Amino acid sequence: MQSYALTIDKFLDHAAKWSGAREVISADTEVTRRTNYAVLRERSNRLSGALRTLGLSLGDRVGTLAWNTQHHFEMYYATMGAGLICHTLNPRYTAAHLAAIINEAQDRALAVASNLIALLSELLPLCPTIEHVILMDGSAPENFPTRDSRATLWLHDTLLDERGAAVAWGDFAETTPAGLCYTSGTTGAPKGALYTHRSNYLHTLHALQPDAIALSGRDTVLLAVPMFHANGWGLPFAAPAVGARLVLPGRNADGASLTKLMRDEAVTFAAGVHTLWLGVIDHLDAVNGELPDLERILIGGSKCPDALIRRMQDCLGVRVQTSWGMTEMSPLGSIAAPHARASAKLGSGRPPLGVDLKLTDANGTPLPAQRDAVGHLKVKGASVVDRYYGAEIDVLDNEGYFDTGDLASIDDEGNLTICGRSKDLIKSGGEWINPAEIEDIVGHHPAVALVAVIGRADPKWGERPVLVVEIRAGQTVAATELLAGLKGKVADWWIPDAVEQVSPMPLAATGKIDKQQLRARYTQASNVEE
Repeated sequence: MQSYALTIDKFLDHAAKWSGAREVISADTEVTRRTNYAVLRERSNRLSGALRTLGLSLGDRVGTLAWNTQHHFEMYYATMGAGLICHTLNPRYTAAHLAAIINEAQDRALAVASNLIALLSELLPLCPTIEHVILMDGSAPENFPTRDSRATLWLHDTLLDERGAAVAWGDFAETTPAGLCYTSGTTGAPKGALYTHRSNYLHTLHALQPDAIALSGRDTVLLAVPMFHANGWGLPFAAPAVGARLVLPGRNADGASLTKLMRDEAVTFAAGVHTLWLGVIDHLDAVNGELPDLERILIGGSKCPDALIRRMQDCLGVRVQTSWGMTEMSPLGSIAAPHARASAKLGSGRPPLGVDLKLTDANGTPLPAQRDAVGHLKVKGASVVDRYYGAEIDVLDNEGYFDTGDLASIDDEGNLTICGRSKDLIKSGGEWINPAEIEDIVGHHPAVALVAVIGRADPKWGERPVLVVEIRAGQTVAATELLAGLKGKVADWWIPDAVEQVSPMPLAATGKIDKQQLRARYTQASNVEE
């Protein structure tokens, strides 16, 4: 057999050759940008050559601080194709958080969206390794922060026009690092997952299986997952791999903007955390609108309330695919089949080929029965981390499995249900309460948009649960009604002592509910609302 290295550049090469005219739409400015895979391949490849003229070479890290745009897409392939490491950064993090990550990675260059210049001004004095700043769009203002730093400023298109040159892509081993993404740090210090070309290539093949994401060339894909969030769930690779038409929404992820973009571009498949789709549905309800072309929505990030899944399926007439994954898994871990109707029973679906799961007790011993039992979830696969970036030892058990930190169960058909984070368990009177079980029950209430359960210190019991809910617009529900719905479904001593209503629910930078913020906010005793 031929030696054929599994490198990421081959996805865009394939798209340019066999689906070159398929559109890529970017809504990053007031005027929507339109291009195609053939043009993107040519621009990205020449940008690789331009980056090399800056002295960047194999293994150097290039940070990207940007949204889902054409320029960010070009930078993805320009860096990875040339053997550089694309270090995606979340613009919603604080400057101190970002600086710690940039300094650990020792990024030599930083590509930045023009509407993030204020954040860049805070960052540059904290990041001595940055030698080059590439402004992805627009022109630099007079007070651009590099004027007072050692970093050299370049404009993305000017750099491409003046220094761009065709280069050979993929002239390195498939085990070469390609991307670097850090965990959110919500349960500790952020940790880096260093993806290789091989791991991302195989992850793409996992994702494209018929019972997984199952994209095809007939799809028009809305990439509402941020490209800085675990490779945009792998869709920047999967879409060109099959020649799907690709829609990039830029920074605007509100319900009205996403709805207009999906309707105008006849989007058939959309992916993003469930909080995005809450805004879309609320907007459609308000204007009595519809999305006739939309067929499927892929959700992930955190467990979606059953009531919201039903709203998406019933109001939009779409199939909702639930999924579960982690930054450390590139990120796909399990996914419901495209033809299945999402439900609490289905959970997060089954692992695709290339991912293996096992359940253990708290000591790491595999449970004797791996079905219909709750255990600590561990994972193994070609796209699963073995050690964190910069670490000297791996984080695997003696069978090569990674501990996800999740509690989970697997039913007789292999469907995975995440039962909560082990660190979120509440210890009350010496016994454990699982917030996820309470959240699942309350999330079925039609008036509830989002729900979280947190623990609060209690002088008698150690901790007691507090129920926090965001109520749907135009709806009302008494706290006593929500608590009554738990009677007979959980032990009486599990029922929360207090109910707090918030609007909106605080979300972390990844779009998940920010339980740290909720814990900080609700440290004082409160009464159940009548």
